Amino acid sequence: MMRAIELARSNIKNLYGGPFGAVIVKDGKIIGEGSNHVLANNDPTAHAEIVAIREACKNLSSFQLDGCEIYSSCEPCPMCLGAIYWARPAKLYFAAGRDDASGADFDDSLIYREVSLPINERQIPTEQFLKKESQAVFNEWKENNLNIEY
Repeated sequence: MMRAIELARSNIKNLYGGPFGAVIVKDGKIIGEGSNHVLANNDPTAHAEIVAIREACKNLSSFQLDGCEIYSSCEPCPMCLGAIYWARPAKLYFAAGRDDASGADFDDSLIYREVSLPINERQIPTEQFLKKESQAVFNEWKENNLNIEY
């Protein structure tokens, strides 16, 4: 966890992004780490956990983090939490909480609220169309037995 916190602190100096760090460990060895690179990469998805997951998966040659532990300097935001669930690590640890992040002007409460709302009540106007055409792609996937469980 101290390494994740060190990565977060380093972002105060290098300004790659916000003060967040994450480390992924397997069998006692760091296999991926990251700090927030939103500003450096002009990428709103380059949060510390996402950067660390990408590096760890690359190092494992796998899209899953079986048997891994994630250490995050702060409670993951909704996007990162979703990515963590998709990656399926064995355990997640975090240091600061979402209220601590909010106190430093990193407030995710809007996103938590928006996700639970019906689509037509969300702040970003959202519309569904070409559903049938898109469903056909899923049918092709299933018909060709391309199901790779993840």
